[in-house]
Amino acid sequence: MITGKTLRDAIISGANNIANQRTRVDELNVFPVPDGDTGTNMSMTIGAALSELNAMPDTCTVAEASKSAASAMLRGARGNSGVITSLLFRGFSKALAGKTDAEAADLAKALQMGVEAAYKAVMKPTEGTILTVTRLAAEAAVAAETDDVPQLWATVCEAGQKALEDTPNLLPVLKKAGVVDAGGQGIMLVFEGMKQVFDGGEIVAGAEVAAKPKLDSSAAGKGVFTDDLMKVEDIKNGYCTQFLVHKDSGASITRLRAFLESNGDSVVVIEDDDVANCHVHTADPGMMLSEAIKYGYLTNFKIENMHEQFLARQKQAKGLEKQAEAEGQKLFDAIMAENAERADSERAAAAKKLYAAAEYIIGKAGQA
Repeated sequence: MITGKTLRDAIISGANNIANQRTRVDELNVFPVPDGDTGTNMSMTIGAALSELNAMPDTCTVAEASKSAASAMLRGARGNSGVITSLLFRGFSKALAGKTDAEAADLAKALQMGVEAAYKAVMKPTEGTILTVTRLAAEAAVAAETDDVPQLWATVCEAGQKALEDTPNLLPVLKKAGVVDAGGQGIMLVFEGMKQVFDGGEIVAGAEVAAKPKLDSSAAGKGVFTDDLMKVEDIKNGYCTQFLVHKDSGASITRLRAFLESNGDSVVVIEDDDVANCHVHTADPGMMLSEAIKYGYLTNFKIENMHEQFLARQKQAKGLEKQAEAEGQKLFDAIMAENAERADSERAAAAKKLYAAAEYIIGKAGQA
């Protein structure tokens, strides 16, 4: 059983944990577009709930804590992965509605509901992503026969980590790049931060450097940028476009979503009674906004040129490759020079011994 305070602190801890490591998650980002912002987007999404959660009293219920977090994340969600993250926590809000405290079974149901909502909201669900990681974690939670919250969440983290490590086997682009899915890694950092509180520990501090992800991100981009697995011209819908629609009375966001799907990809739309958060990759952001304004007034615009983001990461990756080659050549030259010096020294020592032996033999011969 956990209280509202524990859930509040767990979400804060998860938010801090990914914020501390958002750059590492960004480095893993190669799917669906290698624009290098997954960690930042997920961190900003869950971070949008921090001010409200920090202001909540210790007497808050799990229903109040989850509703406050979900509402703030819906409005602050950024990027594809951020919107999916907000949907996961919306599942918590729905499953815990009206509850003062939560049992292990409640958390399992909350995670399951969040995953179901995420799959429904994504235009074309792809396995080997954050969706797979959270689905398998939720399935393990539902199947777990335990009333103990720490034990349940340990199961969630173990199943999620196993699924994360398998993502390269489901998405070839991840295997080629030598990385796991960025969104999956991001949500695992959130879950691990929450686990620390569920286990009775302190909230992960926002300023501390948390443990390095279990799978290294140092190879991120290998193959995708340096081996030309993906070219900038492969990005057909080059503008990552996102906005909030403050809905008019009777507005049908279902129709808006259909329009976005017909004119873009990576569409994710979530809504509550008042607003809809819309995310789409498109070649024409203006057309998306012109259509969306028919359903209500718009705020929180975000339009990013993914061609520029891709080229910047490609330049960085190739620069690092050249630097690595130069450093490797320097190391090779140093080793060869050291070997040559050692060989010269060994030859000189051998010659000295031969000279001494010759002198000895000549001396002996003279005495005879």
